[in-house]
Amino acid sequence: MIVKMNKYAFLVYHKEYDAFLERLRSLGVVHVKATKHVADNPVIMELTAVHKRVTTQLACLNSLLEAEDARRNADAQAGQIDVQKQEHGGERTKTDAGKQSAVAESASTGKRLSFEDGVKLLGHIEELRDKLGKSKLSLLSLEKERDAISIWGDFEYETLEKLHGAGYTVTFLTCPASHYDEVWENDYNAFVVNKIQSVVYFITIMPSGATLTIDADRAKMPVKDYRRIMADIREEEERRKALEAKLLDVARNDYDLLNSLKSDIENEAAWNDALLQADRKAGDKLMFLEGWIPDDETAKMETSLADAGYYYLKREITDEDDIPVKLKNNRIVKLFEPFTKLYSLPNYNEFDPTPLFAPFFMLFFGLCFCDGGYGLLLISIAGYFKRKVGAGMKPILSLLQCFGAATLVIGLVTGSFFGVSLVDIEYFSSLKKYLISSDRIMTISLVIGFFHVLFAKSIAACKIKVQRGWKYSLSAFAWVVLILAFACILALPMLNVHLPGTLERILYGIVILSAAIAIFYNTPGKNVFLNFGSGLWITYNTVSGIIGDVLSYIRLYAIGLTGGLLGGVFNSIAIDMTASMNPFVRWLPMLLILVVGHALNIALSMISSLVHPLRLVYVEYYKNSEFEGGGKNYKPFKKI
Repeated sequence: MIVKMNKYAFLVYHKEYDAFLERLRSLGVVHVKATKHVADNPVIMELTAVHKRVTTQLACLNSLLEAEDARRNADAQAGQIDVQKQEHGGERTKTDAGKQSAVAESASTGKRLSFEDGVKLLGHIEELRDKLGKSKLSLLSLEKERDAISIWGDFEYETLEKLHGAGYTVTFLTCPASHYDEVWENDYNAFVVNKIQSVVYFITIMPSGATLTIDADRAKMPVKDYRRIMADIREEEERRKALEAKLLDVARNDYDLLNSLKSDIENEAAWNDALLQADRKAGDKLMFLEGWIPDDETAKMETSLADAGYYYLKREITDEDDIPVKLKNNRIVKLFEPFTKLYSLPNYNEFDPTPLFAPFFMLFFGLCFCDGGYGLLLISIAGYFKRKVGAGMKPILSLLQCFGAATLVIGLVTGSFFGVSLVDIEYFSSLKKYLISSDRIMTISLVIGFFHVLFAKSIAACKIKVQRGWKYSLSAFAWVVLILAFACILALPMLNVHLPGTLERILYGIVILSAAIAIFYNTPGKNVFLNFGSGLWITYNTVSGIIGDVLSYIRLYAIGLTGGLLGGVFNSIAIDMTASMNPFVRWLPMLLILVVGHALNIALSMISSLVHPLRLVYVEYYKNSEFEGGGKNYKPFKKI
């Protein structure tokens, strides 16, 4: 759900404003209302630019340290070193930040890094990375040159220069093997150096000034010999390794400094932004600031400010206010919030879509994966890694377990386990009448799509009712009732459910009444004829839209069927390709085929099972629920 926000105004004497901001920051609950652009403040812009540089370089240093940790772990497992005895091992931790100046202190060395020194350190790292990049490019160029010269063998370039000094010209040539004429060896002193596939590489040695008329392509004259190029490559490799060693040394010694500096810059930028957003009143004697506070935090804030003697006033929220959004959900629904934020936060006047689409998303994922064995594997893998990863990765693995649980249930209901159809096994044949066949999955997918779209339209009607009132939402609710009643009239007889005549007439009456409301009362306050015209247009859009939207859900059936068939194909390949092998040897190639095949199928199914449910949520659900989005994230003023 979206947490209720309160709007507060603060009026503070200018000499007390710094102390007031410090108190607000210690509370850490006030989202400062932005009234001015930070682009107008050169200090904030400078801090933002440096922050971007720090973030970039931290990512680079972190990748170096992770690579070093991975190398150490690999060496330790091989019995070469003891990870615990490494001088620079251990977890990198953040140090405490200072107040306003961008100063950081390393937890390991006790050194202090001023903002100016931090900029110098950034420059040093950027210079090292620039040199390293140029060294890598130079290596690529030398390696290409080496590959080109290796065709001509290991010769000394000084020999070419001696021949040139003696009055001879050496020409490098190539031609197709079928065009090479051995007569050239007598006429032009041709020597075949190499033959690769169907191309001949040869040289001619002719007196300077002699005319060379030969049906071959001239190759580029080498400027170095093979030995010289290899020496240059070794020299450049040493330069690259030295630069990488310097960067790794910086990462070991200064990562904590830069990490703390990043936090201090963020604190400093937030502090300057709070100074910028305040309006000066009464000849610059009073500072006026507005902010947003979650409803459950207002009592704590009011008590703290009242004890310090600061003036505050709770203000009325207007339609023009851009209210920040803070989502609050239970621990299961919270796992799906990244999908909400990936598209857009809802605006403050909407419903939080996360708990509304989360159950459907799990169902869609299960239908797309549609294999109990794969679901069990996802649960097991996620559970194993949850014990080994940091806190930041655990929600992702918990989400994967939820997806695995949905896949396991759908897979068992449909009778698919690692690509094997359970009903084809004699032991489970009695369960066939309880399992859902693939043909019925297609129908179920369409039914789920119909109810998902109808649910979205119900949410849209509820949103209009909350935002504008009952009379404006009547038409939206009428469409929901009309569609549901009409679906009962058409669908129930197809399921051999015959309604009593009285109930059927009641449903027809509901359809007629709902249609009248939807067509003639779609815009309260307007002329009936105008409503009728717009009602017909809305009817056309609604009917055609529902048909197209519901048909989109058939992808759930198609993707699940494809994954199941592909899993079965890999099973058949593993059995058929190894059928003629010795039973004692056969198990190994079978296992390799099954592992590789099912791993590929799982990877493809994982992509499809995430992309297509996202599409159904972002397109079909968001469109029919009239999701507006554009919400601004709640970001309280607090010390990092």
